[in-house]
Amino acid sequence: MRPSRKSTGRWVCRSACATTGTPAITTFRPPRGRPRSNGSRNGSRLWSPFMSWQSRRSFLNITAGLAASPLIGTSRGWSGANDRIRVAVMGMGGRGGHLMTLSAKTRNIEVAAICDPDESRMRQWAASLEALTNRRPRTEADIRKVLDDDTVDALIIASCNHWHAPAAIFACQAGKHVYVEKPVSHNVFEGRQLVAAAKKYGRVVQAGTQNRSSARIWKATKLLHEGVVGDVYMARWLITGHRESIGFQHSEPPPAGLHWDLWLGPAPEQPFHPNLVHYNWHWFWDFGNGEMGNNGTHYMDVARWGLGRGLPAKIHSIGGRFGYDDQGETPNTQTATFEYPDGSILVGEIRGVFTGEQPGWYFYGSRGSMQILPGGQFHVYWDANKSPDPVRSWSEEMDRGVDPDTVGDAGHLNNFYAAVRASDSSLLRAHISEAHVSNSMCLLANISYRTGRKLHLDVEAETVVGDPEAEGLLRRAYRKPFVVPEKI
Repeated sequence: MRPSRKSTGRWVCRSACATTGTPAITTFRPPRGRPRSNGSRNGSRLWSPFMSWQSRRSFLNITAGLAASPLIGTSRGWSGANDRIRVAVMGMGGRGGHLMTLSAKTRNIEVAAICDPDESRMRQWAASLEALTNRRPRTEADIRKVLDDDTVDALIIASCNHWHAPAAIFACQAGKHVYVEKPVSHNVFEGRQLVAAAKKYGRVVQAGTQNRSSARIWKATKLLHEGVVGDVYMARWLITGHRESIGFQHSEPPPAGLHWDLWLGPAPEQPFHPNLVHYNWHWFWDFGNGEMGNNGTHYMDVARWGLGRGLPAKIHSIGGRFGYDDQGETPNTQTATFEYPDGSILVGEIRGVFTGEQPGWYFYGSRGSMQILPGGQFHVYWDANKSPDPVRSWSEEMDRGVDPDTVGDAGHLNNFYAAVRASDSSLLRAHISEAHVSNSMCLLANISYRTGRKLHLDVEAETVVGDPEAEGLLRRAYRKPFVVPEKI
């Protein structure tokens, strides 16, 4: 796939001239192909949105069931040699390596470059990719150098949270399509800026909230929206799982091969300590968002999807870091409530020490309730009955005919690549504008926890009313030159 030369735009990435403060200007060429509408017409086969698209021909033949769901679209925007998409992957931990491998195994996808400030991780994953494809990717510690490459069509971001939105915004400005892992932003401001960047530059931006590519959860939410349990007035989600103490680590020089300045990126300047690299950064506010912004993002998204609501009017969250005394800053136990003007509520709960309760989602309606398990199996209950309805609930029969390449991580990536080929963001299952709402609710819950107060929101402006401290936490001070622009 190669871009057209017919239209051009510009983006500012402070890369080559970072030390002088002079921005380097790079020209991008938007990819060829016009946005297309969903090509579906009608049909009622429930699982057709998840049938195979392994070949372009089979993909174009999928039409049944799409009238009920915007999960897949068709396109003749690219064909032949130009069908190839060259991607770069940023953040070469387990998640980035997994997405790299899935992409490399996908027809007509070339992983052209990988990027990580830790050279040892890059070497390991570059060797892995070479063994798989007989082609060694370009390796770069600095994402700005990758974005300067106009032969790269799309960027997959699986870095630390504090880099997600800045890298995605810079990528949009550079003319790249983006697949960004959850959370899509570290704060509300940059999430809003990412939505604006995707729109302004016409980029396809998919969030890594893979539950949107679960055939089971898609079916469950469809039933909820059809009124299977009546009017849903409450959604609740619960995350459980014991996390050990991270202890305490003292500051020390960064290990050889770790480009510490690039790892910090937009975050405040500070010394290295081993608890930051490579996973426990989740539990420090400068880089992560706690469990609420980790797995909580997945759970919040499904709960809001099933409830059918946007941002709430009020948010209140309490919690703490219980069970041990360690260096972590974020809570390991947290409860958040979200109140809507119509009286409906959403409740999220994190238990990171010990619990015996079943994690998942619970929806309560005027006629009954629904439980969705982490694997997507769902059960419908009527009134006070303790046994699920055998007709309306999930059964193994429902899974038959679902192609594995259309669901889960692989299906979510395939959906992204299909939308890129079509140059049509409406085909995305996890559009950035939807993901931003779910993610903002997690971020706002953390702000309530940190301030110790209930938040009252101006939903349209996406801001907090009457609380300057909370409003200040909607954004961060960006370390130069990794600054998210005020004006996209």
